Amino acid sequence: METKDVHKPLILAPAGNHASFMAALAAGADAVYCGLKDFSARMTADNFTPDELARLTAFAHDNGVRVNVALNTLIKPDEVQQAFSIVRALTRHVRPDGIIIQDLGFIELARQAGYKGEVHLSTLAAVTFAKSLEIIQSLGVQKVVLPREFSIDEIKQAAGACPANMELEVFIHGALCYGVSGRCYWSSYMGGKSGLRGRCVQPCRRTYTTGKRSGRFFSCLDFSVDVLAKTLLTVPRVTAWKIEGRKKGPHYVYYTTTAYKLLRDQGSDPKAKQIALGYLEQALGRKTTHYNFLPQRSFPPANTGDQTGSGLMVGRVRAGGKNSYVVPTTMLLAGDLLRIGYEDQPGHRLYRTQRFVPKKGRLHIQLPGKHPAKGVPVFLIDRLEPGLAEEIEKLETALAKIPAVQVRMDDKSPKVPGGRGYRRPVTEVIVSRVIEAPPVRGRDTGLWFSPQSAERLPLKSLSRYWWWLPPVIWESDASAYEKSLQAIITRGARRFVVNAPWQMAFFDACRADRKFEIWAGPFCNQANGLSIRILEEMGFSGVVVSPELESRDYVSLPGQSILPVGIVIKANWPLCLSRTLPDEFQEKRLFSSPRKENAWAVYHDHCFWVYPDWMVDLSDKEKELEKKGYRMFVHIMEPLPGHIPLKRRPGHWNWDAGLA
Repeated sequence: METKDVHKPLILAPAGNHASFMAALAAGADAVYCGLKDFSARMTADNFTPDELARLTAFAHDNGVRVNVALNTLIKPDEVQQAFSIVRALTRHVRPDGIIIQDLGFIELARQAGYKGEVHLSTLAAVTFAKSLEIIQSLGVQKVVLPREFSIDEIKQAAGACPANMELEVFIHGALCYGVSGRCYWSSYMGGKSGLRGRCVQPCRRTYTTGKRSGRFFSCLDFSVDVLAKTLLTVPRVTAWKIEGRKKGPHYVYYTTTAYKLLRDQGSDPKAKQIALGYLEQALGRKTTHYNFLPQRSFPPANTGDQTGSGLMVGRVRAGGKNSYVVPTTMLLAGDLLRIGYEDQPGHRLYRTQRFVPKKGRLHIQLPGKHPAKGVPVFLIDRLEPGLAEEIEKLETALAKIPAVQVRMDDKSPKVPGGRGYRRPVTEVIVSRVIEAPPVRGRDTGLWFSPQSAERLPLKSLSRYWWWLPPVIWESDASAYEKSLQAIITRGARRFVVNAPWQMAFFDACRADRKFEIWAGPFCNQANGLSIRILEEMGFSGVVVSPELESRDYVSLPGQSILPVGIVIKANWPLCLSRTLPDEFQEKRLFSSPRKENAWAVYHDHCFWVYPDWMVDLSDKEKELEKKGYRMFVHIMEPLPGHIPLKRRPGHWNWDAGLA
């Protein structure tokens, strides 16, 4: 019995390699999203060359399947030419239905390249409240990917505020991040691999210790809407159901896509639901959670009682040494790919099975070199069943009829606005949670703003302060923020720093008024002149650039910026912001990694801010940066719990080490 609802969202399947792309088509996906070998938020996936993608896109279109291309990383100042060449190649040769972006510079590049497809704003852009959708649409964005932290109620609220001709996309299955997407710098802190650049090393999945307890406290389960998907059928503006997994193999793509097609089309049929759940159990993913989807029954994203290594845990090594074997909890097929141990543990190995092993049978593991130890977990991470292999082979035969495409990257240059050499006086801004003393001569004071703190704000001289909005404002708080901001504007506040570009929606009445200064803060993650050009269109007065850069980027960025630029020169900068804190943790209590990397968490404005016990400090670079054109130097001071000392260590972060 099929669902009678006329609303039928697209099933959007991931493809990180050729086989997964074909598996998505074999499963009947309505759309596929994939990335190139540059500017993809899953840079560790195989991804595609423009030649490969042009041919596959033509084949998909012949089969009635849409293709979206993820260009969802930050563009560094010296990458603008490369990014433009890619957008022109996509426009002229690949012709995707949509591009998925987080960096607003791609909007300007798409304009200049004559791109006619849709622009989708990635979940990395952190669109966390509904009022922002109208200003986003004005930039030329047709679809917004909502945060994975959203409940069904928040999804419905976003849909209710969605402008005409704009659509929403939601994740229905796949990996969760502990940090709010676009608000995590943990990987960058721990080794110069930026999640905003698609190279996250997943430090949140490692083992940490708090008190006498150790565990993978931040390592999340997989998100799955599963049988609750039918509630999304009542939200017409949600036009795409997205499956995460561009690093997964064809088996995962096929089974998850097939499962959610059943749940969409026959979700009222109990038998179909059971079949779909069976497919999801066979998809080789982690154990799953509904997380916040049902607000009245939310679950933590991580659970230390469950295994959260990628793939399906099938058992543990028994005996150890040369006699190592596994008694699998599910059948294993010849050719299955196993991982022995966690990815972050030294000595983890991959092992390809040579024969069929029944459930609760015995698989002897013979590996060259050091043998696995007893008790090490074993995960099934990929397989290609004969039936799926046959389906893919049929598609490959049809693909062979599509002529090969040779994409030539031209050397046409984009128009990049040059820096204006602002003569504005240099400003030092000290940002804090509370006013602890009168402003220091020669330095401005910045205050973190919230509706709660607004009740305690000084009644006089509001124009003296810079009011800093938090990096995340949830839908439930948005109207309170808007009301409180209007109150302090009425009382004289004139200088603001927003930490998501969409927060400009709170300033509709004054963003064109020159009496106001509204800067984009560092959490807006601005990294190139084209993106800053879009901010200038939105009415911004200046921009504090992203901390996810290195020395050469910082030095060159003012020369591209149409707006005055600032930089965080010294700060308690967070590893991430999250909507949850593990049950085992207490606020303001240290936890540590095996390498003695310490951190602690504190609750501000409905998010947990996780801080390392050392500061970012570029103070010794200030004179150099001033000569290059920086006009605002920001110090962000977080009140430290009395028992937490800061380490004395260089705070250059990625200045010297470089940033991948």
